[in-house]
Amino acid sequence: MSFLAIDIGNTRLKWSLYASPQPGAAVLAHGAVFLETIDELAEGDWKRLQAPASMLGCNVAGDAIRRRVEEQLELWDIEPRWVVSNAHAAGISNGYDHPARLGTDRFVAQIGARHHVLARGVSRPVLVVMIGTAVTVDAVDVEGKFLGGLILPGHGIMLKALESGTAGLRVPTGEVVKFPTNTSDALTSGGTYAITGAIERMHRHLTQQCGEPPVTLIGGGAGWKVAPDLDIEHELVDSLIFDGLLALQSHRLAL
Repeated sequence: MSFLAIDIGNTRLKWSLYASPQPGAAVLAHGAVFLETIDELAEGDWKRLQAPASMLGCNVAGDAIRRRVEEQLELWDIEPRWVVSNAHAAGISNGYDHPARLGTDRFVAQIGARHHVLARGVSRPVLVVMIGTAVTVDAVDVEGKFLGGLILPGHGIMLKALESGTAGLRVPTGEVVKFPTNTSDALTSGGTYAITGAIERMHRHLTQQCGEPPVTLIGGGAGWKVAPDLDIEHELVDSLIFDGLLALQSHRLAL
């Protein structure tokens, strides 16, 4: 009963084929492609795979991208299924004002993070950070309730905004330093500190709300770039969305 999990972000499609639809299942194959090359999957990476018994996907790139992926999935006789955010699922209670409007990537990452924490045997609040094209910082309390979160531009968007909105600034190749003394370092450091500052602020809020510091889990393609400059304890977990998809599929089969 192999299971295909698909995560469609703003820039890339990531996929993993698991031996079964259960948290902790063995990974049989995995890969990633830029959205521009989705139409090559059936004749490329997926052609060599054994046919999955089921699939579940998370998509934030829109209906047109979803339809292109579904065309590639016609390689196998499986029903395409896509996550829709709702009020309750797999241990997460969605506290968004309009639960269906919460981005599915955020919803699924919270589910994955919650299961990571519970697997350690003691329930704790968790701060779920995804750093990619955009950055999200989501607070989940000890009972699994999503309290709310932040959305801010990723580093690349910040730099492009500065480049297009000011004269003489160009996308830098600078370093993160405490006291920048050149423009490249100032831009790189400014973007990084904007992101880490938002994470640390939400960490304080969640600590005050719950009476204990949360577990801070960081995922997303650019998490490794920001994590070294974060002044709180944290863990890099690249698989949060895949872990959430596994938990959702397992929960569905158990009903």
